[in-house]
Amino acid sequence: MTELVTPGPAAPGPAAPGPATADPTAAGGYTAGRHRPRRLRRTTAMRRLVAQTRLHPADLVLPAFVREGLTGPREITSMPGVQQHTRDSLRRAAAEAAQAGVGGIMLFGIPQVRDAVGSQATDPQGVLNVAIADVVAEVGDALVVQADLCLDEFTDHGHCGVLTPAGTVDNDATLDRYARMAVAQADAGAHLVGLSGMMDGQTGVVRDALDAAGHTDVSVLAYAAKYASAFYGPFREAVESQLSGDRRTYQMDAANRREALREVAIDVDEGADVVMVKPAMSYLDVLADVAATSSVPVWAYQVSGEYAMIEAAAANGWITRRGAITESVLSITRAGADAVLTYWATELAGWLAEER
Repeated sequence: MTELVTPGPAAPGPAAPGPATADPTAAGGYTAGRHRPRRLRRTTAMRRLVAQTRLHPADLVLPAFVREGLTGPREITSMPGVQQHTRDSLRRAAAEAAQAGVGGIMLFGIPQVRDAVGSQATDPQGVLNVAIADVVAEVGDALVVQADLCLDEFTDHGHCGVLTPAGTVDNDATLDRYARMAVAQADAGAHLVGLSGMMDGQTGVVRDALDAAGHTDVSVLAYAAKYASAFYGPFREAVESQLSGDRRTYQMDAANRREALREVAIDVDEGADVVMVKPAMSYLDVLADVAATSSVPVWAYQVSGEYAMIEAAAANGWITRRGAITESVLSITRAGADAVLTYWATELAGWLAEER
């Protein structure tokens, strides 16, 4: 009998040629593989969705100048678009900022009469104190109304404090003037006082003076890391500074980074509610250090020289104005600032609203 045998699977033979595998080196080509970060940059919507840093109008503070005796706003030549305000034009600027959603306004006063101790700074009818009351009456709590607490705009020598007979700044005599100035600003209605003089002990003295006067709810912003900078030039035109010489004995040395952390720690210990790094763009490393360690909000001031450089370059067609402004403020925020003082605050807030 013949046995029937069912054939099994054929023995494997040579594999049939398949599709050619791409050779990354063929013809000079390259395959990126799985890692393609550009996927998250493809569209405006995608870039917006994955953005790690965002600008918001509420994070912006508008610095504004009010000058006693003006009959109309006066342009500041080194800061195109920025003015010395009258009381009326300041009210309008504050209202415009509030309407745009800006977070706050920082006021600087320019008196007609100055003296050695900055008497107008503590006069209830002084230009800055009157301006504080005007702006609070205009915008109420729609903006955080802030006041610069420093004597430089009010002294006939342009320094931030009282001078000794030898012509140096007397730290402790200056603290007494700051304490009186803080109370005058709080009496006028300031929500926050900005201590920009860089005197040792200023935060504690001002905090104690405010509390003793019943202004326990007024916040203290300490310009904790304020550097002696070449970028303040246009500001000195804006406030018609009388300064001869420099402020290197009390403002920080641009060479020093770690020292900023010491200054911040002292001010926080003395009761600062917020700390400041100034200038901003040239000190982003310092800002990042402070933001990484501070237990209170950290702000940064995009100063007059930084503003003027961008405006000048844009006016010459060397950079795109809107893009450069936005990128510059974004860089400050990215470095760690919780809020940015910038002369473009209202304009930038308008652009951000358009983009939304």
